[in-house]
Amino acid sequence: MSHLMNTYARLPIAFTRGEGVWLWDEAGRRYLDALAGIAVNGLGHGHPRLVKAIADQAAQLIHTSNIYRVLRQEQLADRLCELSGMAQAFFCSSGAEANEAAIKLARLYGHQRGVEIPTIVVMEKAWHGRTIATLSATGSRKAQAGFEPLVAGFVRVPYNDLDAVRAVAEHNRNIVAVLLEPIQGEGGINVADIAYQQGLHALCRERGWLYMVDEVQSGIGRTGSWFAFEHAGVKPDVMALAKGLGSGVPIGACLADGAAADVFKPGNHGTTFGGGPLVCAAALATLDIMAEEGLLANAARQGARLQDALETGLKGVAGVVEIRGQGLMLGIELDRPCAEIVKQALEEGLLVNVTSDKVVRLLPPLILEDGHTDQIAAILVPIIKRFLGA
Repeated sequence: MSHLMNTYARLPIAFTRGEGVWLWDEAGRRYLDALAGIAVNGLGHGHPRLVKAIADQAAQLIHTSNIYRVLRQEQLADRLCELSGMAQAFFCSSGAEANEAAIKLARLYGHQRGVEIPTIVVMEKAWHGRTIATLSATGSRKAQAGFEPLVAGFVRVPYNDLDAVRAVAEHNRNIVAVLLEPIQGEGGINVADIAYQQGLHALCRERGWLYMVDEVQSGIGRTGSWFAFEHAGVKPDVMALAKGLGSGVPIGACLADGAAADVFKPGNHGTTFGGGPLVCAAALATLDIMAEEGLLANAARQGARLQDALETGLKGVAGVVEIRGQGLMLGIELDRPCAEIVKQALEEGLLVNVTSDKVVRLLPPLILEDGHTDQIAAILVPIIKRFLGA
């Protein structure tokens, strides 16, 4: 009998080692990892430069706390702000914490401007985390059920609908920010239109709201750019990062710029573990490796190759609604629940995921090569066809 709390419906498999895009289970069977720990392992498994950076830092210093300066943290803040054009960074240990920091920052921003009940516009099908505040911002009743009372201060609108945001603005004078995923991950790999992002950004500027983006899943090169917001050419005031930033070690970041910069003062927010030497060393190594090995361009190239292979292989197949995404963040929406595909792919040595009930989600490592990309499609296309009876 396991003493683990029953919080996951785990697949009956455990992995013992990994190398590149491959994982091996207890029996020694090899699997092609097209999920990357849910967009975490962008460098794949066991990248020698990452392993060395972590080992070297662990031998030097693992933790001191934010009572003191942390040199690696300062270096990482400089690097992320240089890459993003943002001004400041706060470090934490997860994406939910990064979004929690963004929510608190927006509320404090509102109170500093005399807004009694600061309210944040959030989207249907959004996913921002499982803490009480981020769960309240999340657009999933399934995830929220049983955890009421939820936190007030959010108003929800349809995704990709600028008119809905404008309509809310006319009736709610307490809005202080908009929180958007440029690509919804858990919600089904839904991509925000470029014009929508630009219009939302312009509306925020017009109204004095903070334009906040959740790039926990889409950031750090996954879409072929360092950050997904770059595709729309509009810089946010606040950005949440995590997942791929540490290549497997737990690190999150909340970046701020413009009107959001300098909102927090000492005592307003904090964390015990955030931005420690070990995780920051891993993140710095991740950014260096990605830049030097051309992984952003590779994500764009391999993503296009994979999407093309999937579209070609599934063309005309009844039951395939849409294949969408950007870079190596792709979804195949079917017309019916398809969780069974995960187990079928596992049996054929491929790791995938189903999200939003009907969307097969692909988040492979950014180190994918042509042969790996072709193999993903060669395994997955027949599975989907069989599942749909095609």
